Amino acid sequence: MIAFEKKHILNAASGTLVLLAVIVLPSCIKNTHEEIHDVEAHQEIATLAVRDLHTMVTDSGFYKYEFETPELEQYDNVEEPYINFPVGLKFKMFGESGTVQKSRIRCNNAKYYKEKSLWELNNDVEAVTEKGDILNTEQLFWDTKARKIYSEKFVKITTKNQVITGYGFESDEKLSKYEIKHPGGEIEVENE
Repeated sequence: MIAFEKKHILNAASGTLVLLAVIVLPSCIKNTHEEIHDVEAHQEIATLAVRDLHTMVTDSGFYKYEFETPELEQYDNVEEPYINFPVGLKFKMFGESGTVQKSRIRCNNAKYYKEKSLWELNNDVEAVTEKGDILNTEQLFWDTKARKIYSEKFVKITTKNQVITGYGFESDEKLSKYEIKHPGGEIEVENE
């Protein structure tokens, strides 16, 4: 009787090992390059897509920001989640009363990196300050945590009295205190 039980136990153990081998061994097979690419490509699919978005952000009943974009794509399943604005955006900031526009920014392409709270604005970027100064560049970063704006590209700043050009730029987010790292020149503008 003992030999019979041992034989059954050995058969059950052997069956369990075979079952484990059938389940575990296929998972150890190397994936092909195409299979890996398919998985990675699946992660690059937008988790949210919005067309013709126009929104106003309020605080205590007053307008603070106006935001407009023809296309928005949000990517959450990537290493560094971001929101893509492939055909640009327009952003306006309002004063304390919520009625007077203080400044605005527009560009032809942008990304917002959620974890860093960082905007990357590209292609024909234009920022207009409360004083009416105009900043033009091809790339501009806006770090909302540090509350600063910067670029390593060519920049042109047009004020009422002069046009300043150069490479590399850093400023507070209101563009009231700025520095051009490698100035190219200043042109005095005469008022009529």
